[in-house]
Amino acid sequence: MGGVRWAFPCAAWRPRREEWLLAARLVQPEEKERIGSFVYARDAKAALAGRLLMRKLIAEKLCIPWNEIHLQRTSKGKPFLANSIFSVYSNYNFNVSHQGDYAVLAAEPELQVGIDVMKTDLPGSSSIPNFFRIMKRQFTETEWHVIRSMNNEWMQLDMFHRHWALKESFLKAIGVGIGFNLQRIEFNVSPLQMEIGKVYSETQMLLDGEKEEEWTFETDLNPRHVILMSLRNEETRLDGYHHVAVALGKQEGFGQQHTDVCSMQPHRPQFTLLTFEDLVAPGIPITPEDSAYWDNFCSKQESPVKQSSNSR
Repeated sequence: MGGVRWAFPCAAWRPRREEWLLAARLVQPEEKERIGSFVYARDAKAALAGRLLMRKLIAEKLCIPWNEIHLQRTSKGKPFLANSIFSVYSNYNFNVSHQGDYAVLAAEPELQVGIDVMKTDLPGSSSIPNFFRIMKRQFTETEWHVIRSMNNEWMQLDMFHRHWALKESFLKAIGVGIGFNLQRIEFNVSPLQMEIGKVYSETQMLLDGEKEEEWTFETDLNPRHVILMSLRNEETRLDGYHHVAVALGKQEGFGQQHTDVCSMQPHRPQFTLLTFEDLVAPGIPITPEDSAYWDNFCSKQESPVKQSSNSR
């Protein structure tokens, strides 16, 4: 069983009553309640799509019946499968992200996985130069040089979001959380221009200015728990606005034997764009239909009204 890369266009999804009520029946009650509490329909759709992506993966790849899947969250809010799995796929790892117009999932056997999707969009009411000043401490001087070397402000903003997706996917793969100093990691992106749909793995990462085969990290769960991990990354443009970065890590002692993930020659799966029918195909309802849940959804505004910006 190999890796999986799925994307669902949740922003473009305009659910009919029967679709929304079916989707709500396919997630655990506490998640249904959490999703229903979102103020905006955009966020509710993205969160629901993320849960459905995870359950579809587990049902299809790990062969656990949909209505028997039990997902929990870590203290940091990261979802994980709580079912006991006694098979060769017990170390099958997955991660989801939703931002902009997509919910995305990456999964791999024997590798730690982090995924992040970012949509290039104007920064609210702030100008792009002012936005960059606010975010200055998030990137190294080398990274800012690459970002600002783009031909115009929109291309600079696009390169900014590409770097941000890379850093977020890295943090999610190693599980160190928001306390990690982002200037410790530096990405030398390559190529500068990416074709839509193609998977790239040429970008290199430096830690504390050094390119190494392995890095040592302290985890959030226990500051004294130090892990040794080797990492590689993948990048994809889903369309003209969305960057996806996938970070894959091989922890020392994780799996059957120690293998340097950077020297591996794995198949690099492309993203498959799913329809709603794909998303719920293996679904078995968990809860009874709740017609009030549709009324709740219909009462939501799609998204916040965006303030205009003078720069693009």
